[in-house]
Order: sequence, then C-alpha cells, then structure tokens
Amino acid sequence: MTITDINGTVSLHNGVEMPYLGLGVFKAKDGEEVIEAIKHALHMGYRHIDTASVYRNENGVGQAIKEGAFKREEIFITTKVWNDSQGYASTLKAYEESLKRLDMEYVDLYLVHWPVKGKYKETWKALESLYKDGRVRAIGVSNFLIHHLKDLLIDCDIIPMVNQIEYHPYLTQSELIKFCLDNDIRPEAWSPLMQGHITEVAELSQLGEKYGKSTAQIALRWNLQKGVITIPKSVNPQRIKANAELFDFELSDEDVARIDALDKGKRFGSDPDNFNF
Repeated sequence: MTITDINGTVSLHNGVEMPYLGLGVFKAKDGEEVIEAIKHALHMGYRHIDTASVYRNENGVGQAIKEGAFKREEIFITTKVWNDSQGYASTLKAYEESLKRLDMEYVDLYLVHWPVKGKYKETWKALESLYKDGRVRAIGVSNFLIHHLKDLLIDCDIIPMVNQIEYHPYLTQSELIKFCLDNDIRPEAWSPLMQGHITEVAELSQLGEKYGKSTAQIALRWNLQKGVITIPKSVNPQRIKANAELFDFELSDEDVARIDALDKGKRFGSDPDNFNF
C-alpha cells in the first residue's frame, strides 16, 4: 500500500479504490453529534465514513453526506449487517433498510459484522447477490479469523474484498493479516487506538517524542505502514483533525518492528470465537 496523503486510496481486488483512512462513528449519537463529526471530517479531507446498522446512526450519516459540500460518489460509505439479521433473505432485507436510513441508492462497502455460527455463509451468499446485481460496490467481512475465512473460501463465488478486525499494537494478529493479504483480502483496523488506552503505552510515547507526534498519531501511522486501512473514531473536531495528520512523517523500519513487538494478544473488544450477541 502506497501512502501519500489523506486522499490516498488502496485498490481492492475488484478494482474499487478505498480510502485507507476513514472516520469511524461507533457510539456517535444519531442526529447532531454524528452529523457534525462527519462534516468536520469531510472539511478536513476525510472521504471515508464507516458505520453499521447496530450503531443506530445511519440516518445521521446519510443526512451529513446530503448536507455536505461533496457529491455522493466522492465519499466512500461502509455499513454492516448486524447479527440478528443474518441469513440470506433477512440480509437482503437488512441492506434495503440500511439504504433507506442512509437515504442512498448504494453503499460502497457492505460487511458481515460478525461470523455468526451457522449463518455467516448464507449471509455471504446474500452479499454476493447484492454485488452481482450491482447494488453495492464492494463486499467484505468483519471479525473473521483464519478458520472463518477458510470456511467461507471453500465454496464462495466472490472472495471478500475486506476483513475489518480489531487491530492495534497490543493485538497485531500477524498471521491473520498475512492470510488476508495472501488471499487479496484487504485488512482494515477497528479500535486502532485501543479504545483510548493507546496513551498508556510508554513505548509509543517515546516514539512520539522522537517524531514530534502524539501516541495516537504514531499508532495510526504504524497501521498504514503495515498495509492496514484504519478508521479511528471520534466526535471531537480537534481529535478528528489530529488523527489525519499522519502524512508529514514516516516511521523507520526499526520503529515499526519495535511497535510490532508490543503485541500481547490483548483484545479490548469481543473474541470472534466467543461472543454472544
């Protein structure tokens, strides 16, 4: 992945260009909070917004895009099918409901939010159908481990274009990242700032002093240099701005390796092999 500036993209295996930096809106309240956050982000150069049906803010996301100064096709929108809607027919219905809330004719990327046992393969068939019908520009999965991906790849027609996973210096999932890249599945990080705990990592603070950057900026730059799309979430204009100031420095190979070595296998979110929602 070639890193240039905030407008930079990475090519998915179907040729769609996906911005490698985006704004996540998990926990952003629907209405004014999410609308203003997205407007700030767009003003600062972001062109990628990541939401989900379970976030309950798709209405606000759609309104922010409509009220913004940019055409719909200039913004990359991701949303996801939630667990209680998985299955073939129910996923098709869920997609239409998301489009209605977003007030859009399509989304750029639609994801299976979690690998619900006994359902995710039928859910994937629905995503394939949406893609083949030209209803969505790209399809992918979220929180899939290697064994989930292998199971999906056995009989899928279309390889997922993206796998959105928890990824940060304490959870590098190097084998999963390698598997994704080896199979043309682009990895994407959620919780890249460890749900705010990134400021507690002393090694990142030391690197921040070296590069004149914050611990968050060091972590996000590391994400990008590892070839991982990243979507830090914030509703604070100053943080949204700071999270995009990643393109005036580059971590040395030695410092990238130093961050790699921080891995503890520690999750701040749920385990994809052990969740009950």
